[in-house]
Amino acid sequence: MPPKTHHTPEGFRNNYVGTVTKSLGDLLRWQIDRIRRGLPPPATIPTPVQAPDLDFVKGNAMAGQKMIPAVTWIGHATALVQASGLNVLTDPIFSLRASPVQFLGPARAQPPGIALADLPRIDVVLISHNHYDHLDRRSILALQGQAGGAPLFLAPIGIKAWLERLGIGHALELDWWEKHVHAGVEFHFTPAQHWSGRGFHDRNKTLWGAWTAIGKDFHWFFSGDTGYSQDFSDTRRHFADRQTETQGGGFDVALIAVGACLPRWFMQMQHVDLDEAVQVHLDLGAKCSVGVHWGTFALADDPLDQPLHELAHARTLKGVSEESFFLLPVGGTRQFARRGAPADSES
Repeated sequence: MPPKTHHTPEGFRNNYVGTVTKSLGDLLRWQIDRIRRGLPPPATIPTPVQAPDLDFVKGNAMAGQKMIPAVTWIGHATALVQASGLNVLTDPIFSLRASPVQFLGPARAQPPGIALADLPRIDVVLISHNHYDHLDRRSILALQGQAGGAPLFLAPIGIKAWLERLGIGHALELDWWEKHVHAGVEFHFTPAQHWSGRGFHDRNKTLWGAWTAIGKDFHWFFSGDTGYSQDFSDTRRHFADRQTETQGGGFDVALIAVGACLPRWFMQMQHVDLDEAVQVHLDLGAKCSVGVHWGTFALADDPLDQPLHELAHARTLKGVSEESFFLLPVGGTRQFARRGAPADSES
């Protein structure tokens, strides 16, 4: 296991750029400029939305080891991944606003692709870091109270105490490169380049990162929030012995953040742009990738529809096909092949 150089007395740090730090002056400069220029501009294309295929999702949830690997985009960084017999949610946020309060802050452009009440029973919730658009108190409490019992919450170091204050006991926290096995699926917490904080006095006191899930018939990756770094090449090398050709190659699918990336002078170290997101796909050696973290909350200077306009060009520059890196509509599901099985259909 690599040395824990990301632990410091002041808090956690990134592997390749140290801390992602912007001064109060930088923040004010950005906010004043975006107000003066009326940013973000309105989207020219509404975020695509389709009615969820609840018959498939709920039937698949009950299929056990015959489950068809599938990803349903619920919105922002929230996705339902059904694979290897488990229903897994990434960074669940179902609230109206990504904010500590529900009367102020960035509001959803559209409802979640699947309502909380329509979800199948969730087995595992993966949390990448503690920002309000990724760790939402209302959503966590609703999932804790789901019918059939609470899911297992897997989180970075430092977040378990926050969960316990909400009365959530079925939670584990992991450091980078640590793993937890649940129902035969390995969940590994891996490095990403970002930062953490929910208030004025907890900057980088909890860890952030990405998640890798290794099941016997499906391998997948979730980036959380991240700037571009060598971390993704490191992740590919770390799992190289698990990703042999006889097992079907690299990650079967990667969920990669593609939004909230402007202005670059402020966002570059913490959020990839479209070109960098495609490079992350290549660095990971993923068979295909789904762009997430866009089209839902206006968090930066880029319009909500920027990936709809720019992803095709970013793919072309790097020789990546549309089938290999694509976007889903909110509520949309894509099905995948199990390792060693013929390709499944798509919905």
